[in-house]
Amino acid sequence: MITYEFPINERIRTFLRLENLYNRAVIFVGQDSAETHHVALLTIFEILEVTGRTDLKSELLQELERQRLHLTEFKGNPSVEENLVAGLLEAIETAKTGLLNSTGKTGQEIRENEWLTSIRQRTSIPGGVCQFDLPSYHYWLNGSLDNRRRDLENWLAPFKPISTGVLVILKLLRQSGQTEQVTSTGGNFQKSLSGKTAHLIRVKIKYPTDLIPEVSANKYLLNIRFTIPGNLSRKPTQDNVEFELSFCNLL
Repeated sequence: MITYEFPINERIRTFLRLENLYNRAVIFVGQDSAETHHVALLTIFEILEVTGRTDLKSELLQELERQRLHLTEFKGNPSVEENLVAGLLEAIETAKTGLLNSTGKTGQEIRENEWLTSIRQRTSIPGGVCQFDLPSYHYWLNGSLDNRRRDLENWLAPFKPISTGVLVILKLLRQSGQTEQVTSTGGNFQKSLSGKTAHLIRVKIKYPTDLIPEVSANKYLLNIRFTIPGNLSRKPTQDNVEFELSFCNLL
């Protein structure tokens, strides 16, 4: 199955972006080449931009506490697996502790590093980090692998608490989804929501497939249109499409 996720509000959209960026940074930091470490640094700069909101940490803490209180209500409930609840509560406490122990503005060390700032400013220019533009950066990229990876890990480390909090919240959000098997008619699917709230809509399609779902939703109506990708444009399919649909919501 291939899964497509569509956030309904800006908060979940930000969380999904952070999850994607942090996972990508970890993968590229773990590689060996100078080229992949360049991409890792660019990704860290992107994380810095996304986490620039001053209220992000407090928002995460509030949501984690809200979920902790909700899960606590299930402790001792015979219809709920106790180990599962205990594991989720432990993950929440770990995420909260990490966020509370992180002081100052996230990524401030990068913002105050003049050398990194010079690289960050040049990355907005196409081809702006060539060796003749930033000789010191060229020297760093061609230097010791161990030193390069150590630097990247140090620059990425301040974002770990936020990433951990985001991952816990997204895990809870995804687990909240009730999945149903549905079929679109002629490539289109509509469902009345009748005021039903959802933070995230997940669409799963059997893979391989040549279809891409396009989702639009408000509090009244969900509309999914399946299109066929092409080199120049996408065109709607006329076929009926079977897929899995989940509405995920943080309580």
